[in-house]
Amino acid sequence: MTGVPRAGASAMWRHVRTAPGTFIWLAILFVTTVIAHRVGHDQLTDILQNRSTNLRHLMHDPLPSLFRSAFWIDGNGWFVYVLPYVLIHATIERWLGTARWLAVVVIAHVGATYISQSVLLWAINTGHAPQSDLNVIDIGVSYGLAGVAGILVYRLHGPWRYGYLAALVVVAATPVVWPLLNGSHGTFTDIGHLCAVLIGLLCYPLTRVGRTTPLRVELPPVSAHIVERTFPDPDLPPVSPHLLERTLSGEAVSSPRDALGT
Repeated sequence: MTGVPRAGASAMWRHVRTAPGTFIWLAILFVTTVIAHRVGHDQLTDILQNRSTNLRHLMHDPLPSLFRSAFWIDGNGWFVYVLPYVLIHATIERWLGTARWLAVVVIAHVGATYISQSVLLWAINTGHAPQSDLNVIDIGVSYGLAGVAGILVYRLHGPWRYGYLAALVVVAATPVVWPLLNGSHGTFTDIGHLCAVLIGLLCYPLTRVGRTTPLRVELPPVSAHIVERTFPDPDLPPVSPHLLERTLSGEAVSSPRDALGT
């Protein structure tokens, strides 16, 4: 019976090893979530505030805040992310490779952050949002996840692709569009999620990197004299040029003896 658990552990390790970036990221999130549970509320607020990609941090220290914010969640949702990481992140990392998967994550995380925070800045300048939102807490991994969910469209085939695309657009666009139809507006994070999905869809060229089309080479007709010099055999009669033409057009011949049927 010990073979069954050992085989299961081996299969799980192979599953993890083929998507290292996904599971390392998930492990870091587990550690930071444990830390979030162990500290007090005020201390947690300070930690998240210092790692937030809010407008103030984007103006003064954008790169550190963009990096740090990707490793923290609100402290209560780690298990909620396990399944999406396994089904979405790991799938795309295995398909595209770690480097291209990470490129999609970074582009979506950075792009959606700047777009959503730019909308928030416009709202503050026009009086639609308070000045205190300059220091709003904006952390998490959802923008990167939404971007990878967008590029997942190209991994699916047939009706599944279009059904998944329709569902993804509805889920991402509804929190933004529905409030507008009712005279209100969505949050900047809702806008960020929609932008991240669209960015993921725009990352389609990354799915084509490294792929090559087969090279077809058309060879000129081969002279019978060349074949005779290449395969000198005094027992064989001369090779007909017509037979060579049939051979080059698709009939496989391993030697002049085979061509003659001897």
